[in-house]
Amino acid sequence: MSKTKWYGCLGFLSLLGLVGVLTPQREVLSFFAFAVDFEYFFLPSDEMVEQYMNRSAARGFVAGMLVMAAVTVGSLLIGQQSSPALLTGCAAGWAAAVMVQALSAAYYGFREKQGAKERSATASKSTAPATT
Repeated sequence: MSKTKWYGCLGFLSLLGLVGVLTPQREVLSFFAFAVDFEYFFLPSDEMVEQYMNRSAARGFVAGMLVMAAVTVGSLLIGQQSSPALLTGCAAGWAAAVMVQALSAAYYGFREKQGAKERSATASKSTAPATT
């Protein structure tokens, strides 16, 4: 299975949004945003896609760890007990990691699509017959 298919599996996290529909926990509805990751099942796997997905995942991981550490230390400094402080840090770190990875992947995907449009426009200009 290619790496892009594994990223597509993140779309199954959107099923957690059903908890928000079936229970009064409306904050869980935000998991429906993971449905956009199903697009990776239909993308052809190439080196460029794998490269920008790896870059996005690395940025998300680093951002998540930094946010987790900062929020945990901040929670401890304001007097929160260690267990709730760590839980708050983990939740904030996970949210930051997901957000940074998703925004980074969207940015790289948009940039790649724009580059493909520019390349095709340039190619069509170069293959058009010259008029004098």
